[in-house]
Amino acid sequence: MHEKEVPLIQAVGLKKYFEIRKGVFGRIRGHVRAVDGVSFSVWPGETVSVVGESGCGKTTLGRLILRLLEATDGEVFFRGRNLREMNRGELRNLRRRIQIVFQDPYGSLNPRMTIGSIIGEGIRIHRLAAGDAVHARVKKLLDMVGLPVSVARRYPHEFSGGQRQRISIARALAVEPEFIVADEPVSALDVSVQAQIINLLQDVQRELGLTYLFISHDLSVVRHISDRVMVMYLGRIVEIASRNDLYEAALHPYTRALLSAVPSTDLNNKRSRREIHGDVPDPAMVPLGCPFHPRCSERVDACLHVVPELIDLPKGRQVACLLHDSKEADVVVSSGEHAVNS
Repeated sequence: MHEKEVPLIQAVGLKKYFEIRKGVFGRIRGHVRAVDGVSFSVWPGETVSVVGESGCGKTTLGRLILRLLEATDGEVFFRGRNLREMNRGELRNLRRRIQIVFQDPYGSLNPRMTIGSIIGEGIRIHRLAAGDAVHARVKKLLDMVGLPVSVARRYPHEFSGGQRQRISIARALAVEPEFIVADEPVSALDVSVQAQIINLLQDVQRELGLTYLFISHDLSVVRHISDRVMVMYLGRIVEIASRNDLYEAALHPYTRALLSAVPSTDLNNKRSRREIHGDVPDPAMVPLGCPFHPRCSERVDACLHVVPELIDLPKGRQVACLLHDSKEADVVVSSGEHAVNS
């Protein structure tokens, strides 16, 4: 389906290392590998979700795509154009075409500005309209996100969390973007409100032809909104698959463990719980070999010293696990390596 298209967003070998400085002179003592060699593509009109435990690098990845953070290494392309090669004018236009919806809607809204001013600010900055035309666009946007026109004269503190998130979505839509990074947009909301915001995001996506990178730790939410899902662990992607393939037959042990922990209302569902042993390692001290091997009940000896690469599998799936890498599997078999007891 995508053979003749260019990805809307493409990341190639993306890395972000944060320096660890210690001592009186602030010497560099190490690095936190927040994002460590991530490559993926997002195609026009689809929703790609990024999931994983807290600290896996999801939010950092989203900010690298937006250039809110500068990458340590690697490239990000928008419609085939390298973001690093864009001049100031091109970057200004890029800011309009790529927007973000933050996790905390209250913290991202200026408390001293009215809702009308907040939504209209981007319209004025990018000169998309002027005068009464700005107010008309604000009115249309409020209606699109399910809010009455009267809220334009009020301030952020007067609204609930769900209403503030609707305002944040309206602000993002105001500059007519093509791509939106939704960074945990419903994690701070009640379950009933979460469903409303997810439905709203899907409605405006269909109406405006938007593309999403949806960041979340909640696999129940991700299941409802995603076309494809990327699973991250310690700054690396360990599995990419379509939503149905991932939820029906996850390949990576980490993904299977995450899915087994999702609560189910199906009383006939007898799936066994796969526990993840131990805590997430310090990203400044990533284990040798497969980063997940200290917590994996399916590891073999090779996992202790071989870093698995993301390999292509049928149906567009990708996984970074030696158990699914035929080349590494041959090495394991020929050397007589065996499963390591947990």
